[in-house]
Amino acid sequence: MSVVIQKVSLYLRMIKFSHSVFALPFAFTAAFIAASGIPSLTQVFWITVAMVGARSGAMGLNRIIDREIDAANPRTAGRELPKGLIGVGEAVLFVGVSFGILILAASMLNQLCLKLSPLAIGVLLLYSYTKRFTWLSHFVLGLALAASPLGAWIAVSGTFDVRMLALAATVIFWLAGFDVLYALQDLDFDRAHGLYSIPQRFGLRKSLGLARIFHAVSFLFLVGNGVLFGLGAPYWIGLFIVAGLFLYEHSLVKASDLSGLDMAFFNMNGYISLTVFFFTFLNYIL
Repeated sequence: MSVVIQKVSLYLRMIKFSHSVFALPFAFTAAFIAASGIPSLTQVFWITVAMVGARSGAMGLNRIIDREIDAANPRTAGRELPKGLIGVGEAVLFVGVSFGILILAASMLNQLCLKLSPLAIGVLLLYSYTKRFTWLSHFVLGLALAASPLGAWIAVSGTFDVRMLALAATVIFWLAGFDVLYALQDLDFDRAHGLYSIPQRFGLRKSLGLARIFHAVSFLFLVGNGVLFGLGAPYWIGLFIVAGLFLYEHSLVKASDLSGLDMAFFNMNGYISLTVFFFTFLNYIL
């Protein structure tokens, strides 16, 4: 039993399972808006299963494709694949099972979700290669994560609504902003190994400025989302808190001091996604 627990722990570390807090709240936000209230428990269950399958498969795929890059980078050399703690064959099987779970969950939701699931997998595959040829890779990752609110909306409503593009754009720019901050850690490594990122292209100070701009745009799309769906006072109170969290996040990271990067990346962005969901939830139950 201890061997099984240890193996499961390795896989959870490989896919950074704790980072699920970034995407899942936005999926539930979209689900509540689509239902104009609380979705059915069946829908909530299969949306959660789909999200876990998609994210697990995406992270596993990224680790497989980037394993040689990770091995060369001192920051990532200790990851499970470079260290040989998980074999490549095992990781491939894990990815296959994860995407299989995604497709199963999509089929249990509705036919449109099922038809669009290969497209979602294709975007996830594309992202893992983008750092090799474009500094816009942060936006491709944002697009991949934006599939969570779009997919959840379709899961509940069975249709596509152009108004949901505001929340999708929120996620794209929000993710791009904090991924730029995260990429600052690898600025020198990316330059030395011919990898592309906004920090590699524009340098430290300009990247910090661009991350702030991206998050300002993200916030404006959150405002647009509230207007488009006529959300009430609880949602707008939540946005006031989100604005404060964005400001605090960027106060933690300065060109002269990157020591607050981990807190800015994980803690603040986790709080932001949870805040958006919680106050959207309050909007409907109150």
